[in-house]
Amino acid sequence: MNAPHTSGLVQAKGTLTEPGYMPGWANDFETEALPDALPRGMNSPQKCNYGLYGEQLSGTAFTANPPERTWCYRIRPSVKHSARYARIDLPYWKSAPHIPEDLTSLGQYRWDPVPHSDEPLTWLTGMRTMTTAGDVNTQVGMASHIYLVTESMKDAYFFSADSELLVVPQEGRLRFATELGIIDIEPKEIAIIPRGLVYRVEVLDGPCRGFVCENYGQKFELPGRGPIGANCMANPRDFKAPVAAFEDREVPSTLTVKWCGQFHETKIGQSPLDVVAWHGNYAPYKYDLRNYCPVGAILFDHPDPSIFTVLTAPSGVPGTANIDFVLFRERWMVAENTFRPPWYHKNIMSELMGNIYGQYDAKPQGFVPGGMSLHNMMLPHGPDREAFEKASNANLGPDKLDRTMSFMFETRFPQHLTEFAGKEAPLQDDYIDCWESLEKKFDGTPGKK
Repeated sequence: MNAPHTSGLVQAKGTLTEPGYMPGWANDFETEALPDALPRGMNSPQKCNYGLYGEQLSGTAFTANPPERTWCYRIRPSVKHSARYARIDLPYWKSAPHIPEDLTSLGQYRWDPVPHSDEPLTWLTGMRTMTTAGDVNTQVGMASHIYLVTESMKDAYFFSADSELLVVPQEGRLRFATELGIIDIEPKEIAIIPRGLVYRVEVLDGPCRGFVCENYGQKFELPGRGPIGANCMANPRDFKAPVAAFEDREVPSTLTVKWCGQFHETKIGQSPLDVVAWHGNYAPYKYDLRNYCPVGAILFDHPDPSIFTVLTAPSGVPGTANIDFVLFRERWMVAENTFRPPWYHKNIMSELMGNIYGQYDAKPQGFVPGGMSLHNMMLPHGPDREAFEKASNANLGPDKLDRTMSFMFETRFPQHLTEFAGKEAPLQDDYIDCWESLEKKFDGTPGKK
């Protein structure tokens, strides 16, 4: 599917302007910030217009079907944005495998929101890893993070060679100034930043806090809808890729690279956000979660949470995701003679949940906006006593589950706690006690409910 030719935005001084977007998921987009900067009918002309350099950014192997790649026409090739690298330390950003010996990840865990501090924090210094799973070196698994950001990156840029990032704001507004254009996000929206894409993060309205799923494996894609068909869930037209926008600024800058779990910095003499035009299907996106149209039971029984999948990152095992991103938003509950909240269960998938706003129906107390919970593989969990009693005795008329938005990062791998999650983050030590008061109701009486 091809998107129409789209002009980008650039100021005379070479600084990025307000964002513009193109709709669609996995489109073959084309966009230019200056007229005729994009070659026609070919990818690599002998000489590009404006004296630009042609360069391809590949997000998959060349022989992948379909290949994911974008052709960039830039002021300098990326080799000019790369010099000698020096190892730096970002102690709170961890990668799998990371298994602290003095922590156990066997348990049901829940955290209050990680509080802001007086310390000035950027996108890099404010990242706090909560869990890791899989192995970044073999490109399987994930990590989950909380970000705390109070300051914009200034003449500083970043890309991850390890992963794509799924960003879920909970508080404040951020701008991602990327090589391919500008993306602004706020709570109730998400952004997907591809592996290898250079960007700078700016604070539009702070302080900022949110959640990040770092995906080491295959890229996120829209889930197969099966019998649901062509409509509902997340529709491709609601994803937005940025139009081209560039900077032409010669100023001492730094570029930080995450590579195999390590961080390296190089000094450069200009902004690397110098792509004047681009075309392809490997791009960043934003998506408004309020556009997600849930589907569910309209007669009896509660469906599996997979029915609420927004994006999935597949694995080599059919039907078993490397990561599912699942959304629990406002919706009507109408099932008859049914226990409506999520039931008690054990799952081969490991579930990390976060609350964006409102009250989650299975945990009316304790799971607050900005908070997180972790239920690792094959560990039982489900409603607390209050939620169980309420749902078991409710008058089952139509009921609007309103003013709520929570999500889940679900993976086939066990998620291991970091030192920050186990020792510094505000862990609710009494979370496991929420099931302690559940009563034995069985007394052998036939027909008792």
